[in-house]
Formats: sequence, C-alpha cells, structure tokens
Amino acid sequence: MAFPLHIQNVDEDLAQELMEHYTGELTGFVRVGPSGYFLPHKYKEQAKDIYNMPIRSDDTFVVTYPRSGTTWTQELIWLLKNNLDFDTAKKTPLGNRFPYLEFSVLVHPVYEKFMIEENKESPARLSSVQAALLPSAQKAANIPSPRFIKSHLPLSLLPPGLLDTAKVVYVARDPRDAAVSHYHLSRLYRIQGAPKDFKTYWNYLIRGLHHFAPILDHIKEAWKLREHPNLLFIFYEDLSKDLPATIRRVAKFLGKQLTKDQILKLCDHLSFNNFKDNSAVNEMLLGKIDFLVKGEAPFIRKGKVGGWRDYFDAEMMEQADRWLLQNLADSDLRFPSWDLSYKTPSKGINAINVEYIRAKQGRD
Repeated sequence: MAFPLHIQNVDEDLAQELMEHYTGELTGFVRVGPSGYFLPHKYKEQAKDIYNMPIRSDDTFVVTYPRSGTTWTQELIWLLKNNLDFDTAKKTPLGNRFPYLEFSVLVHPVYEKFMIEENKESPARLSSVQAALLPSAQKAANIPSPRFIKSHLPLSLLPPGLLDTAKVVYVARDPRDAAVSHYHLSRLYRIQGAPKDFKTYWNYLIRGLHHFAPILDHIKEAWKLREHPNLLFIFYEDLSKDLPATIRRVAKFLGKQLTKDQILKLCDHLSFNNFKDNSAVNEMLLGKIDFLVKGEAPFIRKGKVGGWRDYFDAEMMEQADRWLLQNLADSDLRFPSWDLSYKTPSKGINAINVEYIRAKQGRD
C-alpha cells in the first residue's frame, strides 16, 4: 500500500542550522505525519518499504524512543526467548542477535562508504557492517525466524498490522533522562553529532528537532495501545527500581515461566555493573574505526534515574515542567519518577492542567 503519511522537508535554513550540530547528516531532514516526526532525509527512500514490511507471527519487536532502556530490554528478551543461553549471549554481539531495523536511515551515504572502506580488511566486521547498512525492509527479510527486531520509529511509522501479528515490548523513560542520555550518545557518534552544550540540544529537542522526536508523541502512541494483548508497555524506571518484578512481567508476556534461581541469574547478568562491562552488548559497529569521538561518554553510561537534575538549571527545570504539563494534559500517561520542580504554576501555565496532571499522579 502507499505510505499514508505526509513527508515534508525541513526548511532549508533550519536544516542548515541543525546540520552545524548534527554533523552526521549532510543533506537535510524531514518531518513525518501529524506529529511531525523528525528524521534524516534518507528516511524518504525507505518509508514505504518499512510501512509495508511483512510481519511474521513469531517476531518480537522492542520499540522505544532512543536511550529509554532499549539495550537492557533487548538482552532480557533474547535470553528469555532463547532458554537463558548466557554463553551465546556473551559471545555474540547483541546487534547480530537483535538487529536495529532502521540503522541505515541514520547513516548518510558518504559515511556508508567510509564504514565499508574502514572495515574491508576484516571480513567478519565488513559482513556485519554491510548487513547493518542494508535498507530496513531488506535487512528484516534476511533475518531468520524467529526474528528479534529493535526500532526507534514510533508505532505509526511501523507496519500497521504489527500488533495484530507479532509481540511488541515498548519501553518509556522520563524524557529528561532520555534526553541527557541521547545527547551523550549523539556526541559519541560522528554519524549523528550534537550541540556542544546540553541546553542548546534540549531546546531543539522540545521543539521536536532531533531524531525520532517529538518524544512525548512517540510515547503517547504506545501508551494509548497499552491494553492491546500483543503490546507490553514498561517503564525504564521500573527496570531500574525492581528488575525481578519487571523480568517476571516480560516473561509472562512472552509465555515463559522462570524459577527463582533463573530470575536471580538474569538479574545478575543484567545488573548495571555487569551490563556495562559486557562486550557483547557494548561491541559497536563503529567502535573500532574512527567514528567514535574520543573523550565522550561510553555507549553504556550511567543508567541513573533522575540524573537529568545534574544538567538542568532552574530555568530549564521550570521549562521542562511547563512542556510536560502542556503535552500531557490530554493524557493519563505519567512517569514513575516525575516530580514537578515547583509547587505553584508559573505565569502562562494553565493551572487547571497542573491540577489535572497532579490528580492523575495522586499528587493533588
């Protein structure tokens, strides 16, 4: 079928401004659909094929806004579906076991050539790079069943029959923490790039001007579908606060039964200290070539809930509260770690909306 959503090029002047920061993009950007999802220009080439990609009944998808617990959840799901095969998990890069669907959309053709050239002397790495760079639908078609697929695209840009056919685990995270983590990742990757200061990045993000944004629309799409039997909606904060309980939830959703001992082994494997030192998780296609910026934070960084407070000044905290209130006033979505930074609504904020949100959170 034809791709049903309007794709519009970002204004050339704005695109040029953004490309000074997002240095991995050399052509421009697009905004997609009513929410105006922000993506590299290359998305236009693959939108229809992704939307029409055949879904298999034994597929398992992890869908998130970037840096929302994606990798953590991928590893958990793969182990649950593969009878806790820790040995294979430790030996095989997660990207090979659980491929990133639209990775090629993010890699400009100029950088594609660099990646292939830099890896040509290592057949194994070259093969992995070439597989990762395949157009999304072709990549998915090449994965043997049962497939495990990661995507940062919102549900509205994925195949419309996805939830009626396959299992989807959606993970959401406090947007402020996700923003800090995505900022560091973008600065780490030369194929993305980010402003030198977080405040500039944040002001672009809340305008929906970063890959896969607007983040709240992304999350609200999944939240509205959380009762669908093939969708499990979980929060990053729950993974962090009570990993055993979240493991049980995911296992039940996937039809798996675990003993107490198996849950303990999973918790140990997935504990943050072990996870950040796991080479199969941290082995990145770009890690052995000159595409990682030296001195930037590693791929697995801190995983801290509420760490955003170290990056927001008072003005940004109030701005973030206002942004959250305005964008969630029409939804009962709440984040487990959300606590308003101020007690009295600031000028310009609808006090009714403030009370509405607080009531939804049991804070009235």
